[in-house]
Amino acid sequence: MPDDIFSLPAPPDLAEGAEISLFLDFDGTLVDIAERHDAVVVEPTLGRLVTALADRLDGRVAVVSGRSAEDILSYLGIEGTAPFAVAGSHGLELRWSDGRSEAPARPEGLDEAVAAFEALVDGHPGVIVEEKPFGAALHYRQAPNAGPACDTLAEEIATRTGFTLQHGKMVVELRVLGADKGDAVRRFMNESPMTGTRPVFIGDDLTDEAGFRAAEELGGWGVLVGGPRETAARYRLGGVSDVHRWLGGLAGVTT
Repeated sequence: MPDDIFSLPAPPDLAEGAEISLFLDFDGTLVDIAERHDAVVVEPTLGRLVTALADRLDGRVAVVSGRSAEDILSYLGIEGTAPFAVAGSHGLELRWSDGRSEAPARPEGLDEAVAAFEALVDGHPGVIVEEKPFGAALHYRQAPNAGPACDTLAEEIATRTGFTLQHGKMVVELRVLGADKGDAVRRFMNESPMTGTRPVFIGDDLTDEAGFRAAEELGGWGVLVGGPRETAARYRLGGVSDVHRWLGGLAGVTT
């Protein structure tokens, strides 16, 4: 962790040919966080930017998100196999640019969790249930007073079912135990074309801290997006537009 966690510098500009592998969170990093998880606005050029980065870095790019892999590719306008890697569901779903993929079976207890979440929503207008392939989330950005009720219910279900509890920005999530964003970084870094390079992880949320720590462990560094807070990241960018500018400089394109 940096000595002064509240005055992190911006990440350095990287020259063409830099031996890095780039890991990108989605919400809050590549796109602004929306009031609803299904209402994010994606710039039409974003998919081209990520593809240009993959081309510049010889495929050493991965998008790592709590969303499903299918959601990520759909938002980026990618059909078929992407020219970059994708880790969905906090690293439970892995897809490589050569077409390989890994994912666990649908977990037992997920239907029970979703039903309990939907029952809570009936009494808390504004709370939104997001069902994922390997978990479920309660978003309370539009009903912040419901946060304690969401947390309590999620904790009860986690205790009963064995799901892992994950807190984020105005969201609490139940997901399968077994992987996080740091694990996704380690898996991808252990294989071509990323092996032997330095990982750079860019993210904004608490779930990205595992990615920051993994990047540091493997000789790279993390970039926190947003306001200052305690973090394992070494650098910071102010927001999504700053991320796009920095990535555009690396890719050699104007954003």
